[in-house]
Amino acid sequence: QVQLVESGGGLVQAGGSLRLSCAASGRTFSSYTMGWFRQAPGKEREFVARLLWSGGSGYYADSVKGRFTISRDNAKNTVYLQMNSLKPDDTAVYYCAAVLLASRALVANQYDYWGQGTQVTVSS
Repeated sequence: QVQLVESGGGLVQAGGSLRLSCAASGRTFSSYTMGWFRQAPGKEREFVARLLWSGGSGYYADSVKGRFTISRDNAKNTVYLQMNSLKPDDTAVYYCAAVLLASRALVANQYDYWGQGTQVTVSS
């Protein structure tokens, strides 16, 4: 069982930056593929970024590529989402998610554990 707690959301002007954090419980964090998703009002939850348990570089949705960076610190059981050059379209509730030993995991239903979400609002 993994519990996830996001933090770091808030209100920022367009062009600004935020860093989201997701702290995970449990002793096997390094075995989990971690993802970030977001959901805007009236829209479906969408994939943002993923980092495999086995390492390597992150995988990103086209809408955030070049602006967002996903990273993890296994010693701290934490995954991060650095968001730069934010746009009003990035406004959403952001969720982190985890799935054990997954090699793809690009859609929400492939993840087993979810955080409660953190609100990100980008003003124009």
